[in-house]
Order: sequence, then structure tokens, then C-alpha cells
Amino acid sequence: MTSFDEIKQKLSSIPFYAFQATGEKLEIARVESRNIHKKPFLFYIVVVSQSSLQLTYSIVPGSSDRLRRATVIKDLASMLSIMGNSFQIDESKFLQYVDSVLDNLINGMSQSYSTLFNKYDSLLNQYVEIKRLMHELEQSNRNLTIQTSQLSEDNKSITEQLKSLQTYSDESLMAMVQDWIEVHNSSIDVGEFSKTYKVPEPRVEQILDKMVSLGFLELKS
Repeated sequence: MTSFDEIKQKLSSIPFYAFQATGEKLEIARVESRNIHKKPFLFYIVVVSQSSLQLTYSIVPGSSDRLRRATVIKDLASMLSIMGNSFQIDESKFLQYVDSVLDNLINGMSQSYSTLFNKYDSLLNQYVEIKRLMHELEQSNRNLTIQTSQLSEDNKSITEQLKSLQTYSDESLMAMVQDWIEVHNSSIDVGEFSKTYKVPEPRVEQILDKMVSLGFLELKS
């Protein structure tokens, strides 16, 4: 093998390659894509030494490892052809490896016409069903839009009513509670009080707590 500088000079004609010489090794890296943090996501690294070549590559989760391996080997073959006499390889072993990679890829992709047609037919039926459901959903969406508009108006009306029901001051409510207790034998049913005066139960409970804390009422066990 010739010097690393000669290899770098030959491969510099291929874009996107980065080189780093560390001792007796030359690292040749190519970043094909990066993640949102700008870190390498899809890449491969070729480490060349005086007597060996090592290839490391990444695979996108969920993708075909067979196709990824074949793609990277194709790039490696292109790289070796450019390097020429700068790096000697055992062509017989390399071609055997390429043959194994391609055989693995083809076997992984080969399917009978019947299998492919059945899958296509199944997908077509799913598409027709999804299209029908989409039409029904569009009709339902139009109906829901009308109902939502009506509910919005109803909500506005209810909101206004709630606002009017919550206009009692604390002092007014405490006076009302005291009047109620005097009439009902020193007891109060929050639910009945709420219905009678149209005051939300949480508001009644809040004012009762306040009256107890101020000493206006005593809790009986």
C-alpha cells in the first residue's frame, strides 16, 4: 500500500468524504444525513491500515439492513476502484463477499407474483374501505360542525347565567346562610341551598368554610 496522502488525494475527487490519519490507520468517513441536533445519523466509516480494511456503517431503525449493506458495499467498491493500486485487496474474497451480499438482498426481496398480487388486492380493498369511511366521516364532521355551533351558543347562554349566579358578594351569601340556618334548625343542606338560590355548590361550600374560620358557624359532630 502506498501512503495515506496518496489515498486521500485520489479520494478527494469524491465529495462529502472526511479523512483523519491516526498513527498507522486512515479513517475515511462519509456523513449521509444528520439528525435535528446536527449529529451524524446515517453514515459509514472505512478504516484503512497497512494490512486490512474495516467498514462500519449505521442503519436507520425500521429500514432494510440488507438493502443498507448492499448500498454501502457499492460505495466501497467505487472507493476501491478509485484507490486503484494504492491499496491491494484479495479480489477473490471481496467478490465472494459482494456475491453473498447481493444474494442475501435478492432472496430477501424475491416474492412470487401471486403473493405480490394478493398483497396489492388486499391493500386496494383497504383503500376502498378507508375511502368509504372517509366519506362517512366527512358527513359526520359537517353534522358535528352544525351541532358545535349550536352548543357554542348554548354555552354562551349558560356562561352568562353562571356569571349572574356568581354575583352575590361574600357578605350577602353569609347573610343568606345565616337566615337559612335559623329557619332550618341550625343546619344547612348544601344541595338544597344551592338549588333554592341558584348558587353553585362549590361557592356555597366556600362561603361555609369562610364562616367557620371567622367564627360565625360551628361544626357539629
